[in-house]
Amino acid sequence: MSFMGFFPFRAADLAIDLGTANTVVFLKGHGIVLAEPSVVTMETLNGIRRVRAVGDDAKLMLGKTPDNVVTIRPLRHGVIADLEIAEEMIKHFISKAKANAGVRLRGSPEIVLCVPSGSTVVERRAIRDAATNAGARKVWLIDEPMAAAIGADLPVTRPVGSMVVDIGGGSTEVGVLSVGGLAVTLSLRVGGDQMDDAIAAHVRRTHNLVIGEATAERIKFEIGAATLTGDEPRQAKIRGRDVVRGVPTERQIGEDEIVDALAETVGQILEAVRSALEITPPEIAADIIEGGIVMTGGGSLLAGLDVVLSEATGLPVVRADDPLNCVARGAGRALEDLEYRGVLHTV
Repeated sequence: MSFMGFFPFRAADLAIDLGTANTVVFLKGHGIVLAEPSVVTMETLNGIRRVRAVGDDAKLMLGKTPDNVVTIRPLRHGVIADLEIAEEMIKHFISKAKANAGVRLRGSPEIVLCVPSGSTVVERRAIRDAATNAGARKVWLIDEPMAAAIGADLPVTRPVGSMVVDIGGGSTEVGVLSVGGLAVTLSLRVGGDQMDDAIAAHVRRTHNLVIGEATAERIKFEIGAATLTGDEPRQAKIRGRDVVRGVPTERQIGEDEIVDALAETVGQILEAVRSALEITPPEIAADIIEGGIVMTGGGSLLAGLDVVLSEATGLPVVRADDPLNCVARGAGRALEDLEYRGVLHTV
């Protein structure tokens, strides 16, 4: 009989990748049990504000709500922008994660939370407080590049240098790791959200069409690229409001346009990687030449980004398996495996 079998009501320890775009929850002993958008819909009725929807249900309402209903993303650039709503979201996700795992758990859990390496002490305390108020018994923090590297099976505890680039919704984390620590780290507040904004701005400027967040994100998934990926540029239909006539309109947009729209954002990510390599100790740099750069996070799925990054650095670039869940999986391993406990810290 398993340990869980002896204690069917024990507290559920969790690792949470609390991202700007998505939240992924790892439940100790069960693995990834939840992955949903970091979105909360609040409704005001008779002067009383309450949560109407969280996660997938809330994202469906994005940009489509009446005046008394507002859809909020409580995190910006990987850190908490609205503490109260973030607490509600964490509570909801913890409860749903337990339900998804199909286990009866009670008591206060120990929680590992992922934080951007460049976040301030104030921002880290806000994340810790949100988790504590949501019912955590003990809160540990882990830097996102470290969690991403563990999740991508890099040898972070051995005297071997490795490099990870984690591109999330609100930030890009560049980490050079060796012997259980971050030798070099750069945190750039640029990610998938900025790509969406760039697409929306380009569509408005060149097509006189106003589109919402959800449409910009869909275009990025369908034809987004860092460089042209084929002989014929892919095409996609976009629907929005005509700026001049003020009526709903449909247009056709090409992959080449999206490459141009994303050029500045992609350029910032490439520059951050180059800057990190410039200050990497030579012995670790020698290891990176052999092991290359590993990309994680939703932004790493942008077509052609691995090619552009490889050309810019002259190094081999690979995309980790399951890049969307890499950070949460790495944080979960740090929670479960004593070998990695040294990478966890408090504020």
